[in-house]
Amino acid sequence: MAENSMKPRIRFKGYTDAWEQRKAETLFISYAEKGYPELPVLSATQDKGMVYRDDTGKNIFHDKSNEIGYKRVQPGQFVIHLRSFQGGFAHSAILGITSPAYTIFGVKEGEKQYDLYWKCVFSSPKFVKRLETVTYGIRDGRNISYDEFLTMDFLVPKYEEQLEIADSLVKIDNLITLHQRKYDKIVNIKKALLEKMFPSDAETTPKIRFKGFTDAWEQRKLGDTIDFYSGLTYSPSDIVKDDGVFVLRSCNVQEGEIVDDDNVYVRAGAVNSDNVSVDDIIVVVRNGSRSLIGKHAKIKKNMPKTVIGAFMTGLRYKNSAYLNAVLNTSIFAREIEKDLGATINQITTGAFRKMVFPFPKQPEQSLIGNFFEQLDNLITLHQRQLEKLKNIKSALLEKMFV
Repeated sequence: MAENSMKPRIRFKGYTDAWEQRKAETLFISYAEKGYPELPVLSATQDKGMVYRDDTGKNIFHDKSNEIGYKRVQPGQFVIHLRSFQGGFAHSAILGITSPAYTIFGVKEGEKQYDLYWKCVFSSPKFVKRLETVTYGIRDGRNISYDEFLTMDFLVPKYEEQLEIADSLVKIDNLITLHQRKYDKIVNIKKALLEKMFPSDAETTPKIRFKGFTDAWEQRKLGDTIDFYSGLTYSPSDIVKDDGVFVLRSCNVQEGEIVDDDNVYVRAGAVNSDNVSVDDIIVVVRNGSRSLIGKHAKIKKNMPKTVIGAFMTGLRYKNSAYLNAVLNTSIFAREIEKDLGATINQITTGAFRKMVFPFPKQPEQSLIGNFFEQLDNLITLHQRQLEKLKNIKSALLEKMFV
């Protein structure tokens, strides 16, 4: 094997030595320590490693008397569990016991092998791909053969380089966790406020509102309040590569944002519908999946030469931020359920226009709309940070290992 092929493409300053080739059997040792029923029961997860079973939120019935036969898992060890070929082995940072059906193993030379380094190796795309060679069974019943795993070859850096690699990736994981928590927190705050800042059924005022507003809200039909426009019907012969009019379809609406996804462009001569404008809201009104009906997004920037497809409806309203917030509430979800056909997954424009929603006076609409737009911007910010960090981690997992 050439020396260059025994070095990763990215490594920390000061490290130049080729990595050492070792068989797994020289690196790892299995454990089957039973008789610790006083320890907490652990569950294996794909993304969090070993966790306390009581923290999973799942009420799993088992005979407690059987725990005498469960295997002990110590911090720094790994658990080969069912379907673990999908994402590596479960690392444990905690002490506990787990199913006797699982294989428990750890590093042989604790002073030369860093368990967190191996945690990174076992989650790298290269290793997950290699696991296909040591699995048996079919479909979801496939398992990893520990005996065959022991025959696998690994290129191993010295302990000090293992520390550098693992600690850098752990820092990225910590940042991912931080942004995930912030993202989840803001999403939950938004969800709660969407229920409390709009009147519930049979009420004329919301539970929470901005200071100075006391007037009752009005119930209005959308058709009496906003303007609708229809989407474009086009034929396959109208489609061009990328130098035509962009047609927004349901796949371009994700998480309340406009995204590039299987974009379609048509020749300008085929267009006989309105272009979308800034602050328009586009809504999916027909789709093969009922769950996608009502999916919507607000147009946040100028999009020249852009229309919506035939299965979309465009909405225009002077306070579109407020309208967008209303469409995020359970009120809209209930209105959709009332109007969906029994066999065709669509809401007609006529039915859409008749939907009734609560509207306060314009100043209060503006405050509510701006407030939820700020929440959406925060959610988008953390979402993009998460995507960026995950992409960085994915690239490093690809390039920091041989």
